[in-house]
Amino acid sequence: MPRLTINGNEVEVPPGTNLIEAARRAGVEVPHYCYHPGLSIAGQCRLCMVDIEKTPRPTIACNTPAADGMVVWTETDRVKETRRSIMEFHLINHPLDCPVCDQAGECWLQIYYMRHGLYEPRMTDAKVHKPKAVPLGPHVILDAERCILCSRCVRFCDEVTGGGELGIFHRGDQSEIGLFPGTALDNKYSANVVDICPVGALTDRDFRFQVRVWYLDTTKSVCPGCARGCNVEVHTNRRRPHHAEGRRVARLKPRFNADVNRWWICDAGRYGFAPVDAKDRLLLPGRREGQAVADAGWDDALAAVAGLLARHAPDQIGVIASPRMSNEDLFALRRLLEHRGIRRVAFRVPPRQPGDEDALLIRSDKHPNTRGAELLGLDGDAALLLAAARARQVKVLWVFGHDLLAAAWPEAETAAALGALEALVFTGANANATSERAHFILPAAAWIEREGTWTNFEGRVQRFRQAAEPLGQALADWDLLGRVLAALGAPVAATRADHWFRELAAAVPAFAGMTYQALGDSGARVNA
Repeated sequence: MPRLTINGNEVEVPPGTNLIEAARRAGVEVPHYCYHPGLSIAGQCRLCMVDIEKTPRPTIACNTPAADGMVVWTETDRVKETRRSIMEFHLINHPLDCPVCDQAGECWLQIYYMRHGLYEPRMTDAKVHKPKAVPLGPHVILDAERCILCSRCVRFCDEVTGGGELGIFHRGDQSEIGLFPGTALDNKYSANVVDICPVGALTDRDFRFQVRVWYLDTTKSVCPGCARGCNVEVHTNRRRPHHAEGRRVARLKPRFNADVNRWWICDAGRYGFAPVDAKDRLLLPGRREGQAVADAGWDDALAAVAGLLARHAPDQIGVIASPRMSNEDLFALRRLLEHRGIRRVAFRVPPRQPGDEDALLIRSDKHPNTRGAELLGLDGDAALLLAAARARQVKVLWVFGHDLLAAAWPEAETAAALGALEALVFTGANANATSERAHFILPAAAWIEREGTWTNFEGRVQRFRQAAEPLGQALADWDLLGRVLAALGAPVAATRADHWFRELAAAVPAFAGMTYQALGDSGARVNA
């Protein structure tokens, strides 16, 4: 492997590593615009100039592979002067509208100017004007005046999604990014061009002018949109609650994980956070009395549910878990099932429409923890369970999250099954047609309001972290299940999500040896 020296520090890198990545391994940032590790090399922004010993002039680092014995300097006077000149070139026609630009605070033109520019302006001519606020598709809007022609978005559409919707048109200072005639930027990954745009040229139509980025808090998490489990950052708006229409979740951004989603995320997952702050959130535990639902305290509601489980024989009780529940939730549920000897359990509820899938990231299974539920042995037949309810063999049914009336089964048969029950218990974050028929409603915390882990389709266990407080009196599923277990007289020592995970790892061989600390930010594969 090549061994080279960067700013006096020796570093060894894999063959083929370019100087930007080699410098990064040495703890040195080489400024750049057009380079992106997930795209081909363009070499056109020229900002990544470095000095290489025995070369007559500065060299671009993005397109220069590291070589054995190479000596590289990134902060020489010649390099600094070159950067200032390049920054001046990029800003010749760039509008100086940072105070009103939605990218301010995370714009690399702004950041690099402060770090490497700081020159005295010399231009006196009028700037070239180009189209502004042009919608390219349902999620992306273009301000061509702010574009520095790095071509990242063009290469993404050519190389990652393959649609080729974008191109660079015209010549010289009239060059601009645009759509090819008859096309729109509406592929399933279109908003990734916003993430990789280093300036304010491409912005998110959903997030645009909602809240300034410096008011946002960032939490590492996992997308619950499908079985892939893409790593994301949740950006929450808690400092300016009157902004972004009161939404706590302002946006999701992809988080790099080489083993899962790399730099990307699909649009469905990116914009799938609406239920978290939706008006149909369940906020208080309730008990149905006739057609009305009366608010009930947690103590009374859970005591009533525990009474139902204690009063009925195990074969009269059914549970339909959810593959959206965390591993910790599912293990707490398994403990409850084992304590009462309940065997009628399932978690798969087929949707009416099959989910879409592609070869890049999207999975047809739209649940984040199907694999976890399988490993915990909760894979029964939900259709048979409902048939038993229609035959009045099952008298108590506890449903987690699902809207059974929206499943692929005939709605009349499902309604008949629910109508034949003595008691229907619903636990979930949002109301639906099933919760409207429930005798007991137990509000669950949304995924951003709690800690936990999911296991993706490849068996990778990944952590998601709490980004906001639960709305109303909602509780994590493992918490309310633990309280029911305690009401039934079972010993419950776990009081946090990581406690439940520790018990899970000790009891289920596939998770043996795992801890939250060992999972880290990128997760780990199960042993099975």
